[in-house]
Amino acid sequence: MLSDVMEDYLKAVYTLQTDGEPPVATSDIAEYLEKTPPTVTDMLGKLEDRGLVDREPYKGTELTEEGRTVALEVVRHHRLLEAYLTEHLDFAWSEVHDEADRLEHHISEELEQRVAEILDDPTVDPHGDPIPGADLEPIAEGEGIRLDTREQGEHVEIARVSDRNEEELEYLAKAGITPGTTVEVTGVAPFGMVTVWSDNGEQSLPQSVARSIRVRLLDNETPTESAWLRSIYCVGSAGLLLMSDASGFCTSHGRNWSCRCSPPYLRGCASDSR
Repeated sequence: MLSDVMEDYLKAVYTLQTDGEPPVATSDIAEYLEKTPPTVTDMLGKLEDRGLVDREPYKGTELTEEGRTVALEVVRHHRLLEAYLTEHLDFAWSEVHDEADRLEHHISEELEQRVAEILDDPTVDPHGDPIPGADLEPIAEGEGIRLDTREQGEHVEIARVSDRNEEELEYLAKAGITPGTTVEVTGVAPFGMVTVWSDNGEQSLPQSVARSIRVRLLDNETPTESAWLRSIYCVGSAGLLLMSDASGFCTSHGRNWSCRCSPPYLRGCASDSR
């Protein structure tokens, strides 16, 4: 029987090798688990002796088929528990990761099955991560593109958000940046800050946060609802509708408008005499 710590290591290797490419460097595992490299090396040796990982000197570690099956079972437990805690026990999505970490090693197969049935066999957890099936067959973990790689003007749908940082999840929930949300990338700063516009308004995300968000690229020929809501128009002196920029600067008259009425497309330009 494997210890909780051994299962944690297998889950860590699984997560890292699906986020990138195997083999996984010992230093990456150490950083992920917040352990020292010598401690990680010692544990990887024990897992290798049990046939759960393969190690290649100076290259890294990769799960064997048996190790992957064990990791998938732990991941399935974890993500089912996160879904159950949010849907039936009213936990916030920012709270469930640590709770699931504590419980994932100790639920029986019967309890796992009943939880899955109550949830109607969900395919994703609250953060958008795919839930492995009961058959523990490999799943497509790499879906989505990192938000920090997208360009200004692109419209994307949030697919997945990392569940490891509670404060980041609380912030993203308040900002309305959750799986299924459509946003527009409105700015990418040279130092990594990514600014997006959602129905909750404009949000500036540090690169570390944007890197933890996976998105699906939408058809950028079709504007999203939030992009339409950001359109500001100016009623010119000739009675024509002239578009201003997102800050409210009238490109026709060269000055800011003052709001005469709403909705946005009926706002008048301050340069017009009325």
